[in-house]
Amino acid sequence: MPDYNLSYFYVFAFFLVGAGFVTGLLGLSRFIAPRKPSIEKSRTYESGEEPVGQAWGRYPSHFYIFALLFVVFDVEVIFLFPWAVLFRSLGWSGLIEMAVFILILVVGLFYAWRKQVLRWY
Repeated sequence: MPDYNLSYFYVFAFFLVGAGFVTGLLGLSRFIAPRKPSIEKSRTYESGEEPVGQAWGRYPSHFYIFALLFVVFDVEVIFLFPWAVLFRSLGWSGLIEMAVFILILVVGLFYAWRKQVLRWY
């Protein structure tokens, strides 16, 4: 009979060793790393180009929501591949489950469309 409490102890010990290792290395780098602050180092870096305008520009939240929706639906489409590979062995229950899954995705897409999240300015 395995002792499950011992497993928790191992996880906690691993967490402590990892946290100590990270803290130690960050502290060591703080003492060893050279620091020579200059005006050039504090300038905004834009891929080797001279910065134009302020670095703190505002962007509409619509762009972020659109990008998040793309990521969500892109990841959800990845779940279709394993289902397609095992389609014959899953039978009718697999088909019904995937139909429900796709229905939930369509409802989410319809909701985003009704809220005009998909409208690009």
